[in-house]
Amino acid sequence: MNEKKPTVVWFSAITCNGNTHSLLSSNSSKFELFLKNFDFIYHGSLTIDKSLEDIIKNQEQIDFLLVEGAISSNQKFFTTSNDSTKNILEKLVQKSKYLIAVGSCASFGGIHAKFTQNDDVCGLKDAIEEENKKKLKHPIINLSGCPVHPEWIFQTLFSLKNFKEISLDDEGRPKELYGTLAHHGCTRNEYFEWKIEGNFGQKEGCLFYNQGCRAPMTHSSCNKILWNDINSKTRAGMPCIGCTEVDFPRNNMLETKKNMGIPLEVPLGISKRAYLSISGVAKTFKIDRLHKKLME
Repeated sequence: MNEKKPTVVWFSAITCNGNTHSLLSSNSSKFELFLKNFDFIYHGSLTIDKSLEDIIKNQEQIDFLLVEGAISSNQKFFTTSNDSTKNILEKLVQKSKYLIAVGSCASFGGIHAKFTQNDDVCGLKDAIEEENKKKLKHPIINLSGCPVHPEWIFQTLFSLKNFKEISLDDEGRPKELYGTLAHHGCTRNEYFEWKIEGNFGQKEGCLFYNQGCRAPMTHSSCNKILWNDINSKTRAGMPCIGCTEVDFPRNNMLETKKNMGIPLEVPLGISKRAYLSISGVAKTFKIDRLHKKLME
């Protein structure tokens, strides 16, 4: 007798649907493996068998509730229902075993919380009543990112399916995925070490000193688990914008904020004084090989 597959419900709240697009851009074989092992019973844009009202009224429990987008008690932010995203979320959470925030808006409020100028717009942790949080079998899991990497979604679901729990950092993110920095695995690290700056779109050079790259202080595995198995922002010549962090989005994201020519923020794990000393020494050297590659 075949084992019953765990159910997955995807609730799209206040969102641009970027995480849905990310999911659809995943590796086809991994997406197929996901569908073989999970019963994907509802997504507002991808499934047709059941409505959101059917899911809420159904007596059966939801194994994995995935939420894309920020939450608000204001009905005007959710035009496909007469209810608010907060009320709908509370109803779904009462039926769910695991709750996963998909993307930075669901995790921390993200762009919607910042630009709606409304204190009521927030991420899942701040939106859900404490008594409903206690009903969950696991603390809320934040898969932050704008959008989130599809592989992180699959890896989290399979880890929970097989092991029932995963280790989280202080922001509720899986340590296995967010325990290192986007800087780790970056192909531009040698330029970073010798303080050789590149420009937006260039194949060579570091993007930290002038272009606003946040990779040295952003918890993410983007340069280890590559997008489409081949690429990442920094590999394509785009500065990391720190989209997995609580303070995303920041103002002037493609610009390095400085004081007297010195970056205001230094890489995680090193004091500012030590970093300035190392930088001063590195800048006294000229690595011809790297400068030549930068000019090619």
